[in-house]
Amino acid sequence: MPPAPLTTVVVFAGGPAPDARALAAVPRDAVAVAADRGAEHALAAGARLELAVGDFDSLPAATLRKLERAGVRLDRQPRDKDATDLELALDAAYALRPQRIVVVGGAAGRLDHLLGEVSLLASDAYRDVQVDAVLGGAAVAVVRDERTLVGAVGELLSLLALHGPAVGVATGGLRYPLRGETLEPGSTRGVSNVFVAPQARVSLERGVLLAVRPGSSSA
Repeated sequence: MPPAPLTTVVVFAGGPAPDARALAAVPRDAVAVAADRGAEHALAAGARLELAVGDFDSLPAATLRKLERAGVRLDRQPRDKDATDLELALDAAYALRPQRIVVVGGAAGRLDHLLGEVSLLASDAYRDVQVDAVLGGAAVAVVRDERTLVGAVGELLSLLALHGPAVGVATGGLRYPLRGETLEPGSTRGVSNVFVAPQARVSLERGVLLAVRPGSSSA
């Protein structure tokens, strides 16, 4: 019999370590892929790490030896390359054909890296898999077509269009409803909405949205 399809693959980003709130959102039984220094974070979290990708310039030699002893596959990349370690790790996670990918990382560090990470989540390359992220204390969900999001009543939710207009956006369960509207990249129209029910529905006819819960670490 063929192996059962993977439900979730967790990708540990490099850079600053995720905080305890972010780690609490990691499914304990999920396969993990790490981007460079993310391997250190995965080991600290006790994750089921199967693959580490990167040039490993930020990973101590002792940690590399520990990974090798544990049988973790290492995909060594050149330092000069055309993609970040996180993008390579996401591609490796996607190749496993899971139903869902969850990226876990810290929210501090270099601003350009953080902006690149957030933009990458909504790439068309991953359009047929559910993508979520926990970055520091914030939870991020990529919305294509329709998603139901869980949150506490009174919790903030911001909707941001990426890579082009998000057309026909409609919401339910939020204080400020959208009814077939267009959210443009670079606009703050969808920022700081509020849950008025434990679940919010977000749908759109075309495009892609990031749904950001800035004070939550539940993916």
